[in-house]
Amino acid sequence: MHTLIVGAGSAGCVIAARLSESGNHEVTLVESGPDYPSPQDTPEDLRDGRKNSMDAHDWRYRYRPTSQRKVTFAFPRGKVVGGSSAVNTCIALRGHPYDYDEWAARGLGEWSFAKCLPAFKRLERDLDFTNEWHGASGPIPIRRHPHGELVTWQAAFVEAAKRAGYPPTVDHNNPELPCGVGPHAMNKVGGERMSAARCYLTPAVRRRPNLHVRAQTLVRRIVFLDKRFSAIEVERDGVVETITADRLVLAAGAIGTPGILLRSGIGPRAELARLGVDRIVDSPSVARRMIDHPGAAILLAPRRPFTDYEQPVLQTMARATSIGSDHPFDLQLQPGSWLPIFGLDLPIVALMTNIGKPDGSGTLHFESADPHARPIIDARLLDHPRDVARVIDGLERLFELARQPELAELAYPIYPGRRTLSKRALLQEFLPKVTGSGYHPCGTVPMSATDIEEGAVDEGGRVRGVRGVVVGDASIMPTIPSANTNLASIMIGERVGEWLRDGMDL
Repeated sequence: MHTLIVGAGSAGCVIAARLSESGNHEVTLVESGPDYPSPQDTPEDLRDGRKNSMDAHDWRYRYRPTSQRKVTFAFPRGKVVGGSSAVNTCIALRGHPYDYDEWAARGLGEWSFAKCLPAFKRLERDLDFTNEWHGASGPIPIRRHPHGELVTWQAAFVEAAKRAGYPPTVDHNNPELPCGVGPHAMNKVGGERMSAARCYLTPAVRRRPNLHVRAQTLVRRIVFLDKRFSAIEVERDGVVETITADRLVLAAGAIGTPGILLRSGIGPRAELARLGVDRIVDSPSVARRMIDHPGAAILLAPRRPFTDYEQPVLQTMARATSIGSDHPFDLQLQPGSWLPIFGLDLPIVALMTNIGKPDGSGTLHFESADPHARPIIDARLLDHPRDVARVIDGLERLFELARQPELAELAYPIYPGRRTLSKRALLQEFLPKVTGSGYHPCGTVPMSATDIEEGAVDEGGRVRGVRGVVVGDASIMPTIPSANTNLASIMIGERVGEWLRDGMDL
């Protein structure tokens, strides 16, 4: 049985490693970006877990954050073996149990928190806690910065949040502990990023004779025979060829996966006609919407020098329940130890908020079937009035924290300034200028328990209307988890990889 996996990102690396554990499966992992087989070969921007890699290994996507703004901004996505797990901020949050029970309530019983917890534990080697909520022998080491490692702005944030009434917590991934302020769980050790590539595609795994990695290979489309998977058409160095196999796993991410499906004839009837693609399956939910976390920030100027670009950009977080929310502790509040402004090396710090359970969603629009063309990403982060209220609530909470003596003695707000932050009407008018993406796109090929109208894939990630194709990445999330989506994507990879390894029928 030969399985092709398209996309060596957070989920794809995991699926390749789990599926190749059994000698019964031949596995080929195909990735558009480069491959660095060992930590020694890995460039500095991918090793350095203190900050994001924003440029050297990126797809160069652009997005429009809100309908009120006409300009576009960078939308970073990792183009490398390891995907976005190789370039991100190393935040290892699971979200709340209700995030996954919400999926189960939609008829997707295999995705309840109780069913997902073993995979969350299986993926991690928690270096701080040994209890029923954590794994001790998984591929990804996870730790939290102890107080002695916190840089000045991060330590002050924790004290300011406690003064403002946020209870202290030591583990944001333990649902039995109070939600409040404390260190982030992070897949970063010794300042180095522990990506899915580094932790799952280890030298021992790469030596498996049944695992093959084909890097710098762009997937153009899927080839079907009588609606059954036959091959993929790929391009490398301008040369086009086909790779045949018995089955296909799409793990190209929430932007890449729907693009491949559309180019292959799976998507909304009208979209396929517009793109000039022969229709294989009329699948209305493919790229119908894109869910993301709205984020906003206050920029502050230090009163004295205490920060630089060598410090970790994030170490701590506080949680709160956003105004009018049905989901407890859905709001994230975080201090940014520094912030690059227009590429300038300015001594700026930040206070940031992330809306965990937005009501609004954006769109993903492919102008052509050219596999080299970048989609138009229209996030529409402030189109829903409840999301507007939540972002304002988050910013007002940040301003309250900024006024606590621990932070106020270090820095003062400059964008927006105190006058804007003090008047809700002014803040709402200013909102589009400080609202942007949390860079957690998902839901572009959603799963459902009902039919193809509601979900392009079923509970197992199997693409409806064809045989032999599974989607196993953040695309299939029917709703967005209330936290950073990287760990959830790895969890999806664990589950899909396990199901395929153990004989899931396609």
